[in-house]
Amino acid sequence: MSTNSTSTTPDQRLSALTTWLGTLGLVEVASRRPASADASFRRYFRLDVLPALRAKLGDTLIAMDAPPERENVPAFIHVQGLLIDAGVTAPAIVAQDVPNGFLLLSDLGTTTYLQRLTIDNAPFMYSDAVDTLIKFQLASQPGVLPEYDRAFITRELNLFPEWFVGKHLGVTMTDAQQAQLDKVFEAIISNCLAQQQVFMHRDFHSRNLMFLDQGNPGVLDFQDAVFGPVTYDLGSLLRDAYVQWDEEIVLDWVVRYWQRAKQLGLPVNPDIDAFYQDFEFMALQRHLKILGIFCRLNYRDGKANYLADLPTVIDYVRKTANRYIVLKPLARLLDAFEDKAPVVGYTF
Repeated sequence: MSTNSTSTTPDQRLSALTTWLGTLGLVEVASRRPASADASFRRYFRLDVLPALRAKLGDTLIAMDAPPERENVPAFIHVQGLLIDAGVTAPAIVAQDVPNGFLLLSDLGTTTYLQRLTIDNAPFMYSDAVDTLIKFQLASQPGVLPEYDRAFITRELNLFPEWFVGKHLGVTMTDAQQAQLDKVFEAIISNCLAQQQVFMHRDFHSRNLMFLDQGNPGVLDFQDAVFGPVTYDLGSLLRDAYVQWDEEIVLDWVVRYWQRAKQLGLPVNPDIDAFYQDFEFMALQRHLKILGIFCRLNYRDGKANYLADLPTVIDYVRKTANRYIVLKPLARLLDAFEDKAPVVGYTF
């Protein structure tokens, strides 16, 4: 849970949330317990439904505390409606107090994809996830979600030099190194902007997908959805920061998605080699952003657990950078940063 201060302290917000829940007459407020950790300022609590209402609402519900000065609750509600309309399993909104940033949601359970995935069940679980992703993409309409444009992509990429290179490694880049990085960034941005645009979840990965017996998977953490490159969510899913698969397996899953998407009329690159390159460049953009975000979560927000996932993300970045001539300067920069990084015992 976040320990950052807001206009009201967490305890004051919890008291206000408890009072609001008590007015609904739906749940046993005294049964409240934390439901999940989150990389944002949101908090979630699981509550037992009153016995007389369990047949209608289920045994438990989730209360979301999203400080309105920090989190966009109207965006959450908007994207939830888009997902439901597309046939995607997302939490139902049972009650809402938008001005105060409180929602009461249906409970999609406690089993994330990350907790359940194995090499044996992964093909079936990813098949379900891809089907769900395609449903959302097929519902795409321009103008409905914010655009993932050049400024947006650049803002995300700049988290890498600020928080990973500067703050985490303690390295100050030379003008020549900055110029090299800018050139790599431009190659990535140009590729991403040239891709066809669809609805984009932005965090479609194993921690935000819930395994369900019916309607698998349940989709969470969707409030930051935008209209952007068609490969982004596939890259988020298959080049996951929290679980890594052999590249041959990932290639097979990418091809399967591409075949299905093309068959259903999604605007994917008609050439599989070009599509796979799009997928790799988009995943690289995401991984550079993630390196910055994970370091920011540690140094700014006091959430050190994300640093444990840096080696997986760096491995993705190195492998992709070494496969394309235009990206090789990035691999050389990482080598140079490693040589100069004053962090004792740090390797990547």
